[in-house]
Amino acid sequence: MIVREHPSSLQLFFVMQGSVVPKIMGRIIGVAVLSVIVLLLDQHVVTLPHISIGAMSIFGVALSLFLGFRNNAAYDRWWEARKLWGSMIADVRNLGRHMCVFVGKGADRENILSCAVAFAHLHRGFLRSVDARADIIAWIGKEKADAMIARKNPADAALRSMADQIGKLIERDAISGFGQMTISQTLSSLALAQAGCERIVTTPLPFVYSLLVRRTTYLYCWLLPFALIESTSWFAPIFAAVVAYVFFGLQAVTNELELPFRNVQNGLPLDALCRTIEISVSEALDRPPPTALSATNHVLS
Repeated sequence: MIVREHPSSLQLFFVMQGSVVPKIMGRIIGVAVLSVIVLLLDQHVVTLPHISIGAMSIFGVALSLFLGFRNNAAYDRWWEARKLWGSMIADVRNLGRHMCVFVGKGADRENILSCAVAFAHLHRGFLRSVDARADIIAWIGKEKADAMIARKNPADAALRSMADQIGKLIERDAISGFGQMTISQTLSSLALAQAGCERIVTTPLPFVYSLLVRRTTYLYCWLLPFALIESTSWFAPIFAAVVAYVFFGLQAVTNELELPFRNVQNGLPLDALCRTIEISVSEALDRPPPTALSATNHVLS
């Protein structure tokens, strides 16, 4: 995720970090070159068909609505993912307080909260398809880490481990009935947030809709030079390039927001969120907390 102050009016046109321009530059240049070719052919070789600028305007409005709708849908997924991770952080902090109230200090509290940290890292590993083993060994030990990672759903295995440990405390009558209900609700909330993130990562926007928008965008940009050659002449390549930047740019932004857990510049900072959970658990256990992650070159991973 990009973390930086808003650029000045002059810098605005030159900032490339976090911009989609590098990804779509080839398509922008391609549309501009096509416009030049169409102009040269129309003026020096053969008169080409001219498309009504009014018809292209109606086409452009319809395409803008499609792109705007898809972009809103993608941003909703990005924002929902951020809210789910925010709720997980709140649940882990609540769990730390529950352990203080209903369990008290001791090895049981440390083991349960350490599994909460392992849950966060293992869930991050699933969402980003990365190995989180090195991040959890220090919290739960090598043997337990290997056992969780061997499961089909390692994060869910961490939640089950927490539930098993709480069940043993209940068998010893170490937690009151109200405490049992409260802790159970917190674990259920963690599981719901996990399922919500899994739903987002395994269910992209409908492919047929994305395909329709992409095809329509290319068709519009390819036909646009035929509508501009009469009204704008040699300014046509500039206008066509600007339109291509807007439409292809919106398309590229949507592609990044659609899958918010990818480790890209505009993705969610899952590493930093996991570190926040580590800090919360460390303070709940009266341990020296690790340092919060900061942005590197304006990028927070």
